[in-house]
Amino acid sequence: MSETGVGAAGTAQFIAPTTRVALDAMGGDNAPGEIVAGAVQAAREYHMGVYLVGREDAIRAELAKHDTQGLDLPIIHTDEVIEMDEHPANTVRRKKNASMTLALQQVRDGAALGAVSAGNSGAMMAASLFTLKRIEGVERPALGGVFPTKDGVCLVIDMGANTDCRPEYLQQFALMGSIYMERIFSIPSPRVGLLANGEEESKGNQLVQEAHQLLKATAGTLLSSNSARASPKR
Repeated sequence: MSETGVGAAGTAQFIAPTTRVALDAMGGDNAPGEIVAGAVQAAREYHMGVYLVGREDAIRAELAKHDTQGLDLPIIHTDEVIEMDEHPANTVRRKKNASMTLALQQVRDGAALGAVSAGNSGAMMAASLFTLKRIEGVERPALGGVFPTKDGVCLVIDMGANTDCRPEYLQQFALMGSIYMERIFSIPSPRVGLLANGEEESKGNQLVQEAHQLLKATAGTLLSSNSARASPKR
């Protein structure tokens, strides 16, 4: 693994880090081209550093297509990549230096504030668990997606990390989602809604009904109705 500062057209130029995230440059459609292009755009627009993790020659070839003068885009080289059709947990265990795993290690070691991958989501989840572990008290991790609404945005959680859930898991997803919306989007007291087949408490299957009761009793959670209209409260 090596780290290299990159300036205009790939010229070596190390820039003192300010805020950095780690990006799996090999994950996602049309990688690394589209991923590197997004990193360049983010570094310029948000004045942040981006670790580009992956095959250095391929990343440098893509960086050469952009004006990177003054941008903080260090490269962390690895030849190992987890493909979309590979088994998540088994492949993470086997490919110790996979690009998404090395990106997560930057977070673990305090070099980056977060890690991003558009690749195999199951493998990213498994690598996150192996590398960063779970927060104490959280039984299951979750995937969340931010959607636009007429009033702003809302977070939908979980979006596929868990196929079988208990009411307690949904309660934890609600708490994690509320904290995320409050801290990242500065929305005070976000409303929480359970996606069900009606607004009444009696609607939904047993899982939804039990989760509804748990959320009603959860301190700090502003429970909306069972519906798809769980929009942020501003």
